[in-house]
Amino acid sequence: MRPLIVVLCLAVFSVKLAADPLSPADREALLENLEKLRGTVTGRVDARFRAAIVAYRAAMTDEKAVIEFYLKCVKKVDFDDRHRKVSEFNDWKKKEEDHLSETTMRRALMHQLRWLVFTLQAASDKADLIKLAPEGQQIVDDLFNDVATLTSQQQILGQNVAGTVFARAYEIGGVKVEKWPFSPTNLAQIYDTVLLPQYRASGDIQALRAGWLKRIHQEGVVFEDVHARSKSNGRSLTPDTGRSPAQEKFTTETLPELQWQMETDLFRSGDQRGAALRMIALLEKHLTHSRAKEWSDQLKLLLNPPPAVVPATVAPTNDLPKDPYSNP
Repeated sequence: MRPLIVVLCLAVFSVKLAADPLSPADREALLENLEKLRGTVTGRVDARFRAAIVAYRAAMTDEKAVIEFYLKCVKKVDFDDRHRKVSEFNDWKKKEEDHLSETTMRRALMHQLRWLVFTLQAASDKADLIKLAPEGQQIVDDLFNDVATLTSQQQILGQNVAGTVFARAYEIGGVKVEKWPFSPTNLAQIYDTVLLPQYRASGDIQALRAGWLKRIHQEGVVFEDVHARSKSNGRSLTPDTGRSPAQEKFTTETLPELQWQMETDLFRSGDQRGAALRMIALLEKHLTHSRAKEWSDQLKLLLNPPPAVVPATVAPTNDLPKDPYSNP
């Protein structure tokens, strides 16, 4: 009998819960309290970011500072937090001595820290990516001007900055920014998400074109100096061009595709005549390109877009019953 009573009591209690809606005053009070909590959470996250940024910027000042900071973070994350002995850390440091003394390795850590700081700025609740974009462009330009580091330290530079020892030491590994490039060498996402939108927003066609040309140049640097050094990787060269098959593919396939994307962007941003003429020239030059047919279809749609569909207007209807005494 007792189980039946318990079930009945629970049923009554459940009905009571379901029949207790929020009053307008309750709803307003709860929303106000929620906003305060959200503000507190955001403030604490931003405060943690600010503390990390201060430390990171201090470490970015020179090669000595960055390697000392790197060792401090490694010791905390990989040894202290795991309750490993100081002697183990000293043994690791001695084993890595040659690598840690490399100038390019230290500079790579500085570039990595700069992108991590930039990422934390973008993750802030008050971030404006359009205003941040010039700083992002400078960071990328400085990295690509440091070719020796770029070509020899891809493991560091290609790492997700939110997963680095720097981020883990300050417990900010969970930082999230929608569609964000977490590596300073992820050029496609950097330009698509961060750098090119500023030029589109400004309406400056020349700046947009310059941004695209810089991206294309840097894509070439990545490929030539990192992925396709034929003399160092032993790839055979094609007899007609003196380039490796990978270099040949980049020149004949990837590069024209990037140029086509640039002209399409410029056309849609207002440079219709100039971009269209250059697109025609690209098609003539690359008739055998794997995407030539698709390019021609795209250009045709740009030059002759389908008419805009105007929503059909529905005549108003009179749903009232007809007056039997009115004239037909």
